[in-house]
Amino acid sequence: MNGYLLDLDERIAEWSLTHQPAPVYWTARVFNYLGQGGQVLMPVTLILTGVLFWRTRSVRALLPFVVTFALTYCTIGPAKIFFDRAAPRFTGPDAVMLFNPSAAGDKAMSYPSGHVANTLVWFGVIALLLTVLMKRDLSRREWLLLRVAPVVIVFVTTVYTGFHWLTDSIAALFLGFVLVRLLGRIPWGLRSDPGAGAHHPARGQVGGEDHQVGA
Repeated sequence: MNGYLLDLDERIAEWSLTHQPAPVYWTARVFNYLGQGGQVLMPVTLILTGVLFWRTRSVRALLPFVVTFALTYCTIGPAKIFFDRAAPRFTGPDAVMLFNPSAAGDKAMSYPSGHVANTLVWFGVIALLLTVLMKRDLSRREWLLLRVAPVVIVFVTTVYTGFHWLTDSIAALFLGFVLVRLLGRIPWGLRSDPGAGAHHPARGQVGGEDHQVGA
């Protein structure tokens, strides 16, 4: 990461932290919860997974949640620990630098943004489960509401609130995109009716075709 990006990070963080009237800041804080993995995204995904499992009585219904949890746990967290970067609100020296020796533990977990990466990945799984449960593909409006709007909202609010540097969120987009593409290559073979376990993943649409996280 060269000096230009670090300077950009600092300029955007300085502007954000000095332009936070209470109504705007707290509105951003609320919307930022769309990226909360453990408190919002995973519970919603578990509910949808439970409904699908109840309908199908098939272990296949559990796979998207289990695989996504394992994949995000083994990538996002370790990346944060490896890059050792503080958040914009860090009061110690060299806050914007990667591999910052002055920051440690929970004060050096900024790069990449877990909120942004989680939003991209988990909303993809939520979209997958909804397409299966509804037995149809998402409309364009539904796709934008589930796959685009949450990512944009969390990206902007994460930077604005000072939780992350701009490049933390950009890196999270790249990481999240890679994870979504990996999940999209898995033939889940899901259906919303009993007998899903016998469904061949290459055939037809829900009730026929196999849906993918990246679709």
